[in-house]
Parts: sequence; structure tokens; C-alpha cells
Amino acid sequence: MQLNGKQVLLTGGNGGIGKALSAILREQGAHVTVIDRTAGENTRVTNLADADELDALCETLKVQRVDILINLAGLMYFGHLPEQSAAHLSTMLTVNLEVPIRLAQAVLPGMLEREEGQIVNIGSVFGSLAFPHFTTYSATKAGLKGFSEALRREYAGKGIDVTHIAPRAVKTPLNDAKIEELHRRTSVTNDSPERVAKHIANAIVHKHKNVAIGQPESFFMRLNALLPGVIDRALVGKRDIANEILGSYKA
Repeated sequence: MQLNGKQVLLTGGNGGIGKALSAILREQGAHVTVIDRTAGENTRVTNLADADELDALCETLKVQRVDILINLAGLMYFGHLPEQSAAHLSTMLTVNLEVPIRLAQAVLPGMLEREEGQIVNIGSVFGSLAFPHFTTYSATKAGLKGFSEALRREYAGKGIDVTHIAPRAVKTPLNDAKIEELHRRTSVTNDSPERVAKHIANAIVHKHKNVAIGQPESFFMRLNALLPGVIDRALVGKRDIANEILGSYKA
């Protein structure tokens, strides 16, 4: 796909990955509109967790040309499941899962009318390799993966391409001190936002269906699908490390 002149809508575009991705897409001639809570270049400031603001955005998108929708915005929670507040859980479910679905609903009619369009959902390896203490985050990313697969099959042959991309750990402000310590103690590799952005841009241009970034994570995702018990046992030790870290940060 040639990106020159394409109208791109990117949620979470003012974050680490988003800024790097916007720059790449603009270099290739795309017109990128960013949806973010913070102001930035060509940004529509929107709180996607606010029902009224989300409704207003969807109404706008129904009459606005969008050639490529990139659902990047997301929230993370690392902690014991009972300690996640109901408010934070609700916001995470909205931003990580409801928002991509709602935005896809809004742009699909126009794409179908033009018989061309691409929806790109940025998930996580945790969507296929669920990690203890990232329980609700893993659940939302698994849901996004399922949505992407079903959507692709629903509109096969209609000119709509659906791309799902699963990065591994990325060095962004989403990683607080506890997560950084977990990564260090479990030897997790953190990719740079720039590296991830390049993978996303490449997947868009080549219309890839499913992309998992990084090894050995990609291998373990496939192994988990075949032998989940093996992964269960492998992650018990990491769970215990996470318990130690979470305990050490309690007030």
C-alpha cells in the first residue's frame, strides 16, 4: 500500500510509540490526525474514556474520510486483581476494548462505500500469553485480538484489511517503577518506541494480518496455544517475583 495522501486516524498518537509512528507515516505522505488527551501536532484533544466525548468523536467520524484507523491508545494495570478499583477497571475496559470497537463501527460504512480501508489494532503479546498480575490488561488485549480476527473474517472480500499487531514490552511512561523492576528481575527485553513504530508502519504498508514483535515472546505465544500447561508452569516463578515486588511497594 502506498501511504501518500492517505487519511490516517491515530489514537494515543502523542505517546512514545504514537509520536514515532506519526513521524514515519507523515514522512511517507500520509495525513495523520491524532486523537489524544493531550495537545499536539494536528491533534483532536479527546478523553476517550468519557462517554460524551467518545460519542461526539464517533459522530464526526461517520462523515469524515478515514482510510486507515489505528487503535493505539491503551491503559495498563499491574497488581493484585482485588486491588484494582472498579473505576480504573471500567476505564481500562473502555479505552482498551470498547473504544477500538466503537471507532471501527464509525469508520466502516465509509470504507465499505469506497471498497477500501484498513483497521489496525495494537494489542500485546499478553493477549495471547496472559501474564499473572496483568490479568485485566491481558483480558482486554485478548479481546482486541478476537475482535480483530472476527472483523477481518466478517469483511473478507469487501476491500477492508484488518491488521493486529502484538508488541512485547516497550520502554514507555506506562511502565512505572514496579513494572521496570519486574522487567529487570525477569530479564524482559524492552523495545524502543521507534522500533515498534517501524514494525507497525511496515505491517500497515504490507497489509499484514497478524504481527507479533520480538523473540522469544512470539515462540511462547505459539507454544501457549498448543501446550498451555507448559506456559502455566513456566510463569509460576515470574508470578512469585511479581508478588515480591508488589509486596515491597505496599504502603
